Amino acid sequence: MPVYLVGFPLLLIPFAIYNIVTLLFSSDLTAGLFSVRMISGGTWNVSMSDIILVVGILMLFVEILKSTRIGNRSIVDHMLSLVLLLAMLGEFMTVRAAATSTFFLLTAMALVDVVAGFSITIRAAQRDIAYDPVHPANPNL
Repeated sequence: MPVYLVGFPLLLIPFAIYNIVTLLFSSDLTAGLFSVRMISGGTWNVSMSDIILVVGILMLFVEILKSTRIGNRSIVDHMLSLVLLLAMLGEFMTVRAAATSTFFLLTAMALVDVVAGFSITIRAAQRDIAYDPVHPANPNL
């Protein structure tokens, strides 16, 4: 894993894209960007919302892979992910432009990242505990 990814919550990327598109450009996320003609004859209309969610899912995957590390950096990474989740929850509840299903799903991904990160790290740390077979009363056994 590249060093520059350590300690950086990757779900910040789709969160930032969402905020840039909705707050700075006041753009409609559900407007179609392009269409794909399917073999079935149907048309799949791809929106900015769809792209942001796919980026979020990919970032969540990488975050879960990052959570298998053990060490001080992983604790910082988990804390920053928790701060990001709290910021997203706050924005979801207080900002009108964030009251969408897309933002809710991004917030749910951040929640999964925090819960999975702590759970995987705790589970991996349990496996790294080494037990000393020496009897405490008689170390010569």
